[in-house]
Amino acid sequence: MNFRKPVLLKFPVITLSIIVFVFSCTKEHKAIPKKVFEGEISKELPQAIIDTSDLYYLPRDTGGQQIGYPLGKTKAVFGHFIYTPGGYEKDTSNYPLIVFMHGYGERGDSRTDASILNRVKTWGPTRLIEAGKWDPSYPFIVASPQLVTEYWAPNEVHEFIEYLLKKYRINKRRIYITGLSQGGGGSWYYAGQREDHYAAAIVPISGRGEESLIKNLKKVPIWAFHGETDNLVDPFKNYGSVTMVEAINAHNPTTPAKVTLYLSNGHNAWTRTYENQFAATGISYNSFNMNIFDWMLQYKKEE
Repeated sequence: MNFRKPVLLKFPVITLSIIVFVFSCTKEHKAIPKKVFEGEISKELPQAIIDTSDLYYLPRDTGGQQIGYPLGKTKAVFGHFIYTPGGYEKDTSNYPLIVFMHGYGERGDSRTDASILNRVKTWGPTRLIEAGKWDPSYPFIVASPQLVTEYWAPNEVHEFIEYLLKKYRINKRRIYITGLSQGGGGSWYYAGQREDHYAAAIVPISGRGEESLIKNLKKVPIWAFHGETDNLVDPFKNYGSVTMVEAINAHNPTTPAKVTLYLSNGHNAWTRTYENQFAATGISYNSFNMNIFDWMLQYKKEE
């Protein structure tokens, strides 16, 4: 399946702004951030160009539920947390989905001890939701599986998504994959190994891939993040984020891949990324100048 650019791009900029404004006001969606402040300097952020034709009618997320399902309590291949936005239960619409894959330290088997599943809430979207800081411009269902074994197997990730599609009202064209460290690698491998993957876009953080994945990854919108001084997963060697993005872009991808490198930053590149810390200094390669969840929504799969 191919990706298409947002249909709203064909309208003049001023018309697009009016349309987005009307939709946002009608459904009380929050405005996309316009500025960041660096000391006394204020600078404009680029606005995400999102085709809202399958988003504007979704009810505003005023706070939903994040429920944990230990391994074995459902038919899913993973124990997992599911976040459904406020309004989901009373609505009949299909929602965008984010699948978040954690790192090595959050692995665990919750079959005999359900509390082990709480490790998944250590970082990422699950942590933001738990802290009441989850505030994207449009509502998402967020699925956060827990790995028991040593690595995220693409076939199991695919099976998990298919379980979610049967269980929840999900917009199949808007499924987004992200992960940190080991989960960042899982993001690369899922979209890179399976030609029939569901990912409309991926955001791998502090992870590595391999050369064999490039053929499929050049068809997927990608924004990778990494710390320059990461001594666990080197961004410049062994197909770390910088190497992966450069290799993908050398093969004329459908959408040029992006990588943001945090200078003087170690392995934890995910806190700044998931919390959209735009004003943080010391960035090279592609600027971190857009909410990553708005960036995801710029892409969806063709039917």
